[in-house]
Amino acid sequence: MNSNSHILRDNGLRVTETRQVILDKFQERQSAISQSDIEADLGADIDRVTVYRTLKTFVERGIIHKILDDKGGVKYAMCKESCSHGDHHHDHLHFKCSVCQETTCLEKHLIPKMQLPEGYQQEEVNILVQGICPNCK
Repeated sequence: MNSNSHILRDNGLRVTETRQVILDKFQERQSAISQSDIEADLGADIDRVTVYRTLKTFVERGIIHKILDDKGGVKYAMCKESCSHGDHHHDHLHFKCSVCQETTCLEKHLIPKMQLPEGYQQEEVNILVQGICPNCK
């Protein structure tokens, strides 16, 4: 059995080969990845709809979180251990390198609490910082 099967079981998910393969893609990388990155890595082994549904399930269960990029697309990254089903959050900054194009989570740099006008309810805040990462500097 794969070493990441406990992540699936701990989040109330059935352990399948597809879920394990996709989870492996996240654990192999330190940076965020897009659905198209995963599809390109897997080739024709897993169809597009299955990848989409698996990513959606992983987000819902607090295994991964979405990162909006500067081009209007979405990337995904592993969540901190404190995320779970029903208590999913990612209140940290994200950084995109303008040289290598990698997007990483800066988990020690938290997004400050926003004071919204009366009647507004915050659901999610995304902050993407762009610049040059230490590897490309």
